[in-house]
Amino acid sequence: MPMLRIVLPVMLCCFMTLNTIAQKKSNAPSIQKVRVEWEIITNQANGKSGFQSAFTFTNTGKSDLPATGWSLYFNMARAIRPESVGGDMVIENINGDLFKLRPGAAFKGLKPGQSVKVPFVGSDWVINFTDAPAGLFWVLDQDASKGFTVADYRIIPATQLKQIQRNADDKYGFTTPADIYKQNSRIQDLPVESLTKIFPLPNSYKETGGTFALSNIKAIYADASFAKEANFLAEKLIQLLGEKPRVSAGKPDTIGGIQIIKTDLASEAYEIDMNAEQITLKAGDAAGAFYAIQSLLSLVPADAYNHKKPGSAVIPVVAVKDAPRFGFRAFMLDVGRNFHSKEEVLRVLDLMAYFKLNVFHLHFHEDEGWRIEMPSLPELTSIGARRGFPIDENKQLMPSFASGPDNNSPGTGYYTKADFIEILRYANDRHIRVIPEIESPGHARAAVVSMKARYERLMKEGKKEAAEEFMLHDPNDKSEYRSVQGWRDNVMNPANPGVYRFFARVFDDFIALYKEAGAPLNAIHLGGDEVPNGAWEKSPMAQDLIAKVPTLNETYDLWYYYYGKLNELLKARGLVSYGWEEAGMRKTKLDGKTHWIPNPDFARDTFMVDVWNNMLGWGAEDLAYRLANAGYEVVLSPVSNVYLDMSYYKNFDEPGYYWGGFVDLDKPWQFIPYDYYRNARKDKHNNDLPASFFEHKERLTEYGKKNIMGVQGLLWSETLTSPEKMEYMLLPKLFGVAERAWSADPAWTSEAEPMAGTAYWADWSNFVNRIGKLELPRLGYRVGKFNYRIPTPGLVVENGAAKANIQLPGFTLRYTTNGKEPNADSKVYTGAITEKAVIKVKAFDVWGRSGRTAEVNNQ
Repeated sequence: MPMLRIVLPVMLCCFMTLNTIAQKKSNAPSIQKVRVEWEIITNQANGKSGFQSAFTFTNTGKSDLPATGWSLYFNMARAIRPESVGGDMVIENINGDLFKLRPGAAFKGLKPGQSVKVPFVGSDWVINFTDAPAGLFWVLDQDASKGFTVADYRIIPATQLKQIQRNADDKYGFTTPADIYKQNSRIQDLPVESLTKIFPLPNSYKETGGTFALSNIKAIYADASFAKEANFLAEKLIQLLGEKPRVSAGKPDTIGGIQIIKTDLASEAYEIDMNAEQITLKAGDAAGAFYAIQSLLSLVPADAYNHKKPGSAVIPVVAVKDAPRFGFRAFMLDVGRNFHSKEEVLRVLDLMAYFKLNVFHLHFHEDEGWRIEMPSLPELTSIGARRGFPIDENKQLMPSFASGPDNNSPGTGYYTKADFIEILRYANDRHIRVIPEIESPGHARAAVVSMKARYERLMKEGKKEAAEEFMLHDPNDKSEYRSVQGWRDNVMNPANPGVYRFFARVFDDFIALYKEAGAPLNAIHLGGDEVPNGAWEKSPMAQDLIAKVPTLNETYDLWYYYYGKLNELLKARGLVSYGWEEAGMRKTKLDGKTHWIPNPDFARDTFMVDVWNNMLGWGAEDLAYRLANAGYEVVLSPVSNVYLDMSYYKNFDEPGYYWGGFVDLDKPWQFIPYDYYRNARKDKHNNDLPASFFEHKERLTEYGKKNIMGVQGLLWSETLTSPEKMEYMLLPKLFGVAERAWSADPAWTSEAEPMAGTAYWADWSNFVNRIGKLELPRLGYRVGKFNYRIPTPGLVVENGAAKANIQLPGFTLRYTTNGKEPNADSKVYTGAITEKAVIKVKAFDVWGRSGRTAEVNNQ
């Protein structure tokens, strides 16, 4: 049996949280000579639910590690059971995902060369390096105000099935090159000439014969209402023509060039008519004209940007008629957990324009950060946008999500007023509207802590009225709860009138920002998910309000009170309420048990919801359709298909979360919006679902279809601490989201077995060939170079020969037989390799970047 494995690549170091930042010698204590290692032991500790892992501390220095006087802080997204900690150490949870490890009474210290293993048991499971403790730093008792980033931290890769097998139902082991080869086995390598050149796939596309020389473009003639779009095109053509073509209003005075005319086409629709001498773009509005321009630029091949003679390239003559399937085509970026710079956001907006996505859902507020400057509430960013050590939350938030002890990590940062206005204008110029999300009342710790610090400062100054004006908590609240992310104080108190004054102020600040930017604002997202059980139960403010308001019968009714008040504040300002699915649900009883139904009160209003929970096996697989059938405007955001932060597949070295399953490029592309039961074949453990699984689930009605506003891809940033990591998880998955949001369902979706027949594989082959041969090569020229994920080759030995394939045809496969890693000079794979050797294969893109190495022993 040949041995197959995926080799941990050098690039993985950009994902693993390996803290190798050396301290200055003058500040480096001897504890920096302690090497820290972490490993998974098993995911079923003592045969029960819960993982066991271990730290190993090794003293590599010349002096003793003392038995006391130091501690190690770290972040980990799992609850650790204190009683399980070994090695004579103690681990305690500070709050959220922040833990402190310190020596126990029996610890004797470490002499040079000695090691100690510290096993511990935690909740759930861990299977890849993303689960590892992160953001490690030492603190010495003699100066407890300073943290020293651990200089030598190593994550030991898992190699045994027991290390990644979550429970008895988890029968799917490591993803091998042979598995990948099988997945790719029915993908055809198609000639470029046969591929549709426009992305996303248009409604009607025909290459009519002949070509158009870019050198024919001397001028752009545009309807006056499309002047901005015409200038956008002219700027883009400089790169191809060597100069900016003239832009004129009205009809062309000579034959040749590009004409953009206004017609009676529907909003966002467009047409392209061409011959060998002239291009005519037709649209009914500016957005349609912009998408026509994007499609025209899609006709330009990547090699046109490398021509020595500007304008010498040609494009095919085409006839195109196109319009989007959904009017709401969204991408959500979380900048609350970890901050992404203005420059990176602008790159994302360019990418969205390329994909014809038109809604940027900016998740800017979370437990771990508030990221937009509010001129009237400076504490939100002076405190709520900073994470660091020491823990003094009158000055900054505590470390979380690997932010470490300093303020120079992605845990710290925000958009100034000028930054945000620039983002709004940049988006508006690309026909993208920005919807800000103020996560609340849960997931709101950054705001709660910031306003609590404001309250305490003003109270000390004797300004009680000012202190209470925007207070979000109840100072006497003794409620006990723990959020999904481990926080014990992250919920706004809906009984405090300061909450509604706060939102009124923030709403008005946003209205002013959008007005100054000249950008439209018609909705604000209010969050609404994952308020933990126990919140408000022991709040005197909450219980007093329940006693006074006749419609409040129990603590949970405060939820409806809260959203009702916020909805009225937004309606008074001409804005629409938007939230997560929980905001549209109401708790009731059925046969004496808790039962959730769509809340009829909010359904009567214009209330839009993102529905993420279609988790297979959790019982709410039909929630999106239930809410749409009940009258809610629904944005389909299912974790199983469009949560882009989910890991591509199951391997220790593949980054990302996986609680919602694994999401590769195929998952968003397979999504069938009006009947997503048909694209659900596997549970989160990759086991086949029984044919009867959806029998009693609610189907989407014709009425409900009218309430499906669109599709949204979502990228959460708990683990995305650099632009490279963000781009890796984003691309190429976003191609699948864009295609499903814009293009009609392909023919295979109506088949009895929609993902099993020849029509599916033909369409999938066409899609991946378009991405690999057309879109990714020209992306670097049209938008900029991105750190997109390069697929790992499939690799198998059959009849004594090694065979390789790739998910995205168009990448170059290179291999070695001498034990060395393939590089840009290695042999190109063109067919079966018969050499008897350890064979290593790696995929390379047109820019020379490479992905992971697949390896097989063919000896």
